[in-house]
Amino acid sequence: MAMNTQGRPSRPVSNIEQGGYADTFSGSRGLDQAEPLIFERGRTDITGVDFPKAKGTKARLGGLERTDEIGLPGLTEPEAMRHYVRLSRKNYAIDLGLYPLGSCTMKHNPRLNEKMARLAGFGDIHPLQPQSTVQGAFELMGELAHWLMTLTNTPCVAMSPKAGAHGELCGMMAIRAALDARGQSGRRRVLVPESAHGTNPATAVQCGFYCDEIPAGPDGRVDMDAFKAKLGDDVAAIMLTNPNTCGLFERDIVEIARLIHEAGGYFYCDGANFNAIVGRVRPGDLGIDAMHINLHKTFSTPHGGGGPGAGPTVFSEALAPFAPVPYVVKDGEGWRMVEQEDEAEGEPFGRMVAFHGQMGMFTRALSYMMSHGADGLKQAAEDAVLNANYILARLKHIMTPAFDGTCMHEALFDDRFLKDTGVTTLDFAKAMIDEGYHPMTMYFPLVVHGAMLIEPTETESKSGLDRFCDTLESLAKAAKDGDTVRFTSAPVHAPTKRLDETRAARNPVLVWTPPAETLEAAE
Repeated sequence: MAMNTQGRPSRPVSNIEQGGYADTFSGSRGLDQAEPLIFERGRTDITGVDFPKAKGTKARLGGLERTDEIGLPGLTEPEAMRHYVRLSRKNYAIDLGLYPLGSCTMKHNPRLNEKMARLAGFGDIHPLQPQSTVQGAFELMGELAHWLMTLTNTPCVAMSPKAGAHGELCGMMAIRAALDARGQSGRRRVLVPESAHGTNPATAVQCGFYCDEIPAGPDGRVDMDAFKAKLGDDVAAIMLTNPNTCGLFERDIVEIARLIHEAGGYFYCDGANFNAIVGRVRPGDLGIDAMHINLHKTFSTPHGGGGPGAGPTVFSEALAPFAPVPYVVKDGEGWRMVEQEDEAEGEPFGRMVAFHGQMGMFTRALSYMMSHGADGLKQAAEDAVLNANYILARLKHIMTPAFDGTCMHEALFDDRFLKDTGVTTLDFAKAMIDEGYHPMTMYFPLVVHGAMLIEPTETESKSGLDRFCDTLESLAKAAKDGDTVRFTSAPVHAPTKRLDETRAARNPVLVWTPPAETLEAAE
């Protein structure tokens, strides 16, 4: 059987034919079980669970009831359980090993946080409950908001944004509202350093601005001469990530803030990397006007998977009047939610979401804060920076750091050490999979050729870092020694070998269709 249209071997036998790792008849290797798609395991004409048709019920779908079979395969309970357990063994996870993705902060999620989020008073509430019945949840939101403002030294925070990019949108919408209130709707140019997160320019354009790129200097930071040359009376704001995506602290940030304010613009700071400085630096002291905070990066709430996120956005006094509704306030002995613009103080730019925010994420983040305390949060940031610099020091003799000196929470390497080896950044990353590691962030930031961005976070031990560094050192040495096939054929120990990723990205096939039956001639 040939590879299906999703671009991967769909059965163990085809995996062998395609040169995959499975060299057994079953396609399994010991405890590593081969597993086809669920559509290939089960039949659509049977079911593993037989429920009688409900009696005395009346459809309330207004004529939109399903008339055809749903087309899902029927499996017994053991078959379904085995299918998903086998798939789970193919996932790389933070509970399995070090997750070196740079700019993503894939840190351990403490189980204490999960326990708190599952308390009935937090986990079972509904957004449409009467406010008098959710006073504890409101108090938790207010407490978390208080500490976010304290840690950033800002007077206001919008808790409703659902993710980092959503928080950016919140900040830039407040900036637009403030400019319009000043009668300066002509200010629509936003300065964006070339090392910024890709969501920054996208957010600016979404809000009706246009972007003007600021180049980086040879040290990986904002080129101050280029920045000064771009200031003008049409500048609305600068969107600066600090520490930036090269893992470096922008040393001129106070001067940048002063200059953008003198030019009449606002300072949006991308706070995705706040985890590198929390407890050490208060962004409000640096002159920022708005900054989102990724609770998953800094305060350990779950990251990724398409699930609930949270990106609270803090504001300076200049932008606080334009913060969106809803928000919670202390009202006498209790708490209440301000939901309408005409009830709010200032001039809110509007409302971004139907409900306030993600209760589970708020509970987890506050649990993390309270269990660590002020000194613990500070130490977490320091340990994140220490771990990144340890990796930089361990590997700089055989890999090539993108910039001289120390870094913040992530170490950035380029591909100069692979020159003339026939091995690319992608090849190197694929070989890491064979060694049991998820690859680091590759080819980002774009300002560095063949970038390899590594962020160990504060949750990795020295022994874990040493094992990781020993592995990368071994791979780098193998590449330089000419063992090219090891890299160009990798991964060979993964469930499937290297795929045509470009084709998969350009021509995704999102619906599985059964392969056509092949008729065999009679003998």
